[in-house]
Amino acid sequence: MNASLSLSPARVADSPIDDVFLARWSPRAFDDTSITQEQVMGLLEAARWAPSGLNVQPWRFVYALRGDDHWARLVASLWPGNQVWASNAAALVAITTHTLFTPPGAPAPMVNPSHAFDAGSAWAHLALQATMSGWNVHAMGGFDAAAAAAAIHLPSDHALHAIVAIGKRGDAQQLPEALQARETPSLRRPLAESVFHGAYPAVA
Repeated sequence: MNASLSLSPARVADSPIDDVFLARWSPRAFDDTSITQEQVMGLLEAARWAPSGLNVQPWRFVYALRGDDHWARLVASLWPGNQVWASNAAALVAITTHTLFTPPGAPAPMVNPSHAFDAGSAWAHLALQATMSGWNVHAMGGFDAAAAAAAIHLPSDHALHAIVAIGKRGDAQQLPEALQARETPSLRRPLAESVFHGAYPAVA
């Protein structure tokens, strides 16, 4: 066990894995700790080393630090229910991708079929590095796509997948009552329900 990681006793792996995978979860309560640009870059450096098809690296990240000139526009693009808690985070990062690429020998760009898959890989790297570095992250799909795209000046051949809140865990009591009970690491279905040898089971 990694003594620097906080683990929930309710989270038990079906097969042996590193503690960081069990320690990572998505809280909503953040305290007022600030994060520096250098610290954000450290998390995004981990995301930079994610695998991608043909090494295209389609991911692009747009970040704002709490209180800077870009913060208010990105917060305003979130659904109201997310604004309530995400506005307390230290940083927000928009996870985006360039959707086009030019394959070797191709005459023109085409849609990259794995751009979203690769972005998920980069996000996972960011989340795990944050956990190992003592930060907490929460990815959100609850935002106004048009408002968020306008806030970050998203190019037309790019896609916005998520907005990630980064911060230090705060007191759950600061959250709306409806969210307080959810401020705990969630569990996962048993591995056997998600993994099949060779093919899906035959439907009776």
